[in-house]
Amino acid sequence: MRDFHAHLAQTSAAPLGIVVARARGTWITDTQGRRYLDLIAGMGVANIGHTHPAVVRACTTQLRQYVHVMVYGEYLLAPQVHLATRLATLAGPPFESVYFTNSGAEAIEGALKTARKSTGRRRFVAFELGFHGDTMGALSIGGNPRYRDPFLPLLPDVTILPWNDLEALAAIDHRTAAVVIEPIQAEGGVRIPDPAFLRALRTRCSRVGALLIFDEVVTGLGRTGTLFAFQRSGVRPDLLVLAKALGGGLPLGAFLAPRRIMQTLMRDPPLAHVTTFGGHPLSCTAGLAALDVLLAGDLPTRARTRGAELLRGLEDLRRRHRAVRSVRGIGLLLALELRTPALARRFTARCLAGGLILNWTLHRDTVIRLAPPLTITRAEIAQALRVMDAALEA
Repeated sequence: MRDFHAHLAQTSAAPLGIVVARARGTWITDTQGRRYLDLIAGMGVANIGHTHPAVVRACTTQLRQYVHVMVYGEYLLAPQVHLATRLATLAGPPFESVYFTNSGAEAIEGALKTARKSTGRRRFVAFELGFHGDTMGALSIGGNPRYRDPFLPLLPDVTILPWNDLEALAAIDHRTAAVVIEPIQAEGGVRIPDPAFLRALRTRCSRVGALLIFDEVVTGLGRTGTLFAFQRSGVRPDLLVLAKALGGGLPLGAFLAPRRIMQTLMRDPPLAHVTTFGGHPLSCTAGLAALDVLLAGDLPTRARTRGAELLRGLEDLRRRHRAVRSVRGIGLLLALELRTPALARRFTARCLAGGLILNWTLHRDTVIRLAPPLTITRAEIAQALRVMDAALEA
């Protein structure tokens, strides 16, 4: 622990501090042998559970063949090609082409560059409390001034609109290259838009020729009860950004687009967007194995059923504990909102002491986000609710 604080860059004054020995399924075990039920899943990474055997087997085989051999796009690497083909097929039109990155923030950066280059426009539009990553471009379209303002000046010509406000969409004009939105805001407090808002947004973007980018870094890969959240809303974006669960536990991001849009990166100049490790063959191998597990087990449907069970349990907690202001969610992306930040901090600390890992969202310090592995069982949900109940009682 001393070396952890002395030599690893810290981003929080109070890290959870669990010394991890192993992780399997929905459980993390520390070096003292204590087990924790994980309702964060690596911030939405472990959709199929931690250290899934199918991913381990696939990666072991790939490690024996080759790892890194050349920068992205120069050699034909089967894991990249197979995963890109699967994703394009599953997402359906208009998504024909996939660009792999190392992370969600890098995928957002690539999507922003692609939008500017393909439209010839400069302006971006995003939404209050949206979160798209911490690189400079991604931060520029972030919707929380507390995290954005210390790094000013950022990208020029960015407009942040109020969330779920139909009238505000008039600000999207013919100068706009792209509008970036999470179909459900995760770090913003699990905020779910009105379906009419997303439909109006799609209509407005189409009318003025702006590209619509859905950031599904959190909501993609089954989390909300469909493989992609846009399938649930019925609104199809022009570009789709994925990461977190995409790599089955390994670093992997991607953005998907029609071929005509993606081809703008090939010319004027060629190699307009390049990456050394994006689409790493080991990560793509893990992503393929994870996708197979997700589909074979119909985990999106499981997310709907288990999510409904967990939501009912949270509603019961709300009725019985005045500390709880509200609950909400879709699939296995849920929120428990407490009345004050202090209550949220004490609640999460007591849950951790009870062997349950959860935390509040980055932009709403009263909101506890629950995003467990989609493999969570009824018994594990019941145990989590017992721990939360005891923490609220205390």
